[in-house]
Amino acid sequence: QVQLVESGGGLVQAGGSLSLSCAASGRTFSSYVMGWFRQAPGKDRELVATISWGGSTTYYTDSVKGRFTISRDNAKNTVTLQMNSLKPEDTAVYYCAADGSGRMSYQSLKGGMEYWGKGTLVTVSS
Repeated sequence: QVQLVESGGGLVQAGGSLSLSCAASGRTFSSYVMGWFRQAPGKDRELVATISWGGSTTYYTDSVKGRFTISRDNAKNTVTLQMNSLKPEDTAVYYCAADGSGRMSYQSLKGGMEYWGKGTLVTVSS
């Protein structure tokens, strides 16, 4: 089992940047695929980005490609989502997630992952 704690959310103007961090507990962090989801008010939860166990494979939803970067540090048990060129439509609660089932594809993960953080709010003003 793994516990996840997000940090780094806040208020930023459109065009600005934020970096979200997720700290994971446990000794087997490298055995989990990590991801970030988001949920905007009144909208369905959306898978934003995932990163493979060693960090060599990443996935991004189309709306954030070229603007967001997911990375992980297995020595520090952390995963980071660097968000640049933020838009008002990026406003949402962002959730860190982990999955140890062996799934990696977007289709298999978009419905949810095994473990979740409590979320951190990102607000982008226009």
